[in-house]
Formats: sequence, structure tokens, C-alpha cells
Amino acid sequence: MTEKVLGVILGGGQGSRLSPLTQTRSKPAVPIAGKYRLVDIPISNCLNSGIHRMFVLTQFNSASLNKHIKNTYHFSHFSEAFVDILAAEQTPENPTWFQGTADAVRQTMHHLLNHEFEYVLILSGDQLYQMDFNEMINAHIEGGAEITLATIPVTAKDATDFGILKANEEQLITSFTEKPNAEMLKDWSSDTGEAMHSEGRDYLASMGIYLFNKDLLIKIFAENADEKDFGKEIIPRVIQSCKVCSFQYEGYWTDIGNISSFFEANLGLTDEIPKFNLFDSHHSIFTRPRMLPPSKILGTTLNKTVIAEGCILQAESITHAVIGIRARLGKGTKVENAYIMGSDRYQTLIEIQAEVDRGNPLIGVGERCFIQNAILDKNCRVGNDVTIVGGPHLADGDFGTYAVKDGIVVIKKGATIADGTKI
Repeated sequence: MTEKVLGVILGGGQGSRLSPLTQTRSKPAVPIAGKYRLVDIPISNCLNSGIHRMFVLTQFNSASLNKHIKNTYHFSHFSEAFVDILAAEQTPENPTWFQGTADAVRQTMHHLLNHEFEYVLILSGDQLYQMDFNEMINAHIEGGAEITLATIPVTAKDATDFGILKANEEQLITSFTEKPNAEMLKDWSSDTGEAMHSEGRDYLASMGIYLFNKDLLIKIFAENADEKDFGKEIIPRVIQSCKVCSFQYEGYWTDIGNISSFFEANLGLTDEIPKFNLFDSHHSIFTRPRMLPPSKILGTTLNKTVIAEGCILQAESITHAVIGIRARLGKGTKVENAYIMGSDRYQTLIEIQAEVDRGNPLIGVGERCFIQNAILDKNCRVGNDVTIVGGPHLADGDFGTYAVKDGIVVIKKGATIADGTKI
């Protein structure tokens, strides 16, 4: 049945809550787990589910995302598979950029209609989860649904951040509200199952994953061109006139909405049995193949650490951390609770000597540093004897070469931190 499904992955807006990681790139292009990009997650879920035709809709800071997709997803000339980029474009009919999730799909619909399909699977480009979409597609067809929303049980604390819905015994959605306040929640609890109730997950939240019948989606877009968003406008309206069903998912899923959730999701990968399992052969995560050497570790004590390929590590200790591709850590350095994204290239021996002669820090982390509760974006240059300690004692704000969000220090992409700096 997946041959009748077309995947559409939304590239997201400006991603200001994930700044400064999104100052020069879109949210789906943000590096995750040391070697992947966020957009690899929905694409991999599609490929693992047998959905081999996908469009990625991009708009803000899309250059690195476009480059990543172009360099990564290549298929046989004898296959109909593709992952194509549809950038926002101004036309006589649409003189504006994308104004929301629904508007993005509406403006690119004429490109989608060049292909044969019966169903459109609309996904977000900035979520972390492993899901077999076949189960959702089969439930959609067997239930005679016109629209199916993937839903996940959440607690009362989390419910106010999502679209919350109620469904009957046939999983038909009867009501929907976007981000209800705490006072409204008492009327929105659902029968999510005994296991979910035992965890206090009594509310059904929309995951921002939608499966539409093609003909209905065309009709919806024709009815009201002013509707810009699926969750805020279209879904609440059409549940009264269309068969809109819920598909309850109970696995791990997180929306990478801000620095705190991004940091927590990455460090969660270091758990003995992580909730997001990179080692599951049935849910492989695909990304750009790099011909990098194996990582080299010299005298470093490691604990609860994920290390990507191509690293040169001479640090004294690394604890509860994710170390990205081509990362370099100097002697005597200690790292705790940190995500170091690594770098895009190696410096040559000639470059290294020239930088040393000028007294400039090299790409990577120097000697005798202490880094805790921090994210180091790509290509940072952290000198020797630098101390970076995040925590509630730091006020949030932007401080030039770095920013602080929820107590987490984020060293900006390509920033230089001089020898002896204390943050």
C-alpha cells in the first residue's frame, strides 16, 4: 500500500526557540546524535516503512539542508524513489512565502500532483521518533478514514503545549483544541489504555503527523484559501464534516522545540538502554556516508558517551556526553553533560602550525578545559584552560560568541573562545 503514499516533510519556520543553533541553518538541518541531521529521522522512518517518494518543503536558512539532502539520498536509476526539495517560491498566484504548515503544502500542491498517489503523509522535520507508518496507513484504510492523525498520550504538564483531542471507541476524533490552558484540561482526558494511565498520560496529543486522502486534501484547500495551519485551523474545522481518526502511538517521541528538549534528547542517547535506539536494525537511521577514519582515543576515561567517527580524543575524561564527527579534545580536558558537535573538516599540519605560531586556538577544544552543561556547535575553537559551566546560576541571553538557554551554554557555530576564558 505504501506505493500509493507520497511523503511530505515540512522544513519548519525560523526555529527561533532553537536559536542560536538555527542562526545559520534550518531546524531540520541541526546536527543530532553526533553524525545525523534532524531531517534524517522522518526520511529514515519513511524509507523503513517502504515509502520511497518524498518531498521536503524548505524556506528559512535552507542552504545546508538542501546540500545535505542532495549529497545523501541517492537511489537507483531504475527506481522511482526520490527525496526532492521544494523551496518556497513566489508565483503570480502565491506572492508570499509559506505562512504555515497547510499553506506550505497548498503552495506546493501542483508539484505533488505531477505524481500518482492516493494518500499524502505529512510529517514534521524536527521530531525524534521511530515509527512504522504501515500500521497507521493500514488503520486509516481499514477504518475508512479520510484523515488520520498520529496521536500520543501525554501528561497534564505536557498537554498545554500540544493540540489535544478526544476520540470515541472507533477512534473517530470528536473534538480538538490547540494548546488548552490548565483549567480546560479536566474536560479533555481520554481512555489512553491502562499502561498509559498508570504513567499519568491521560491526554491524547497530536504529533503533527497527518495522513490525508488526496481528493479530500485538494477539496479542503479549494474551500478556504485563508486557512494557513493544519493544527490551528483545518483539523478543528473538518472534524465536524469529515471522518477524522486517531492513530495512537505509544513509543518514544519528542518534539525538538527548544534548546532544553534538544539537549535532553541527545544526552538520552547515552543511556544504557536509550528510549531512542540507534542500534535497532529494523529502524535504521540513514544519513550522508562519510569516508572518515575511526576515532582515536588516547588516555581518556569514558563513561556514558556516544562518539562519532573521525575523532581525536586526548581528554582526561568524558562523562555523559555526545561527541560529534571530527571532534578534537586536548590533553587534561574534562567534559560532563555536553554535546560537542565536532567539525566539518580537519585542519592540515601546515594550518595547525600557522595557528599555533599566531597564538590562535585550533578547531576543537584545547588542553586543560572543563566543559559542563553545554552545547558546542560545529567548528568551534575553544582555547586552553577554558571553563564553561552551565546551570541555573546563569541568566539566559545572547553574549556574542555564546548564548545561554535554560541554563545550557551554547557556543555558536564557528565561534572562538580565547585561552583562559571562564563562562
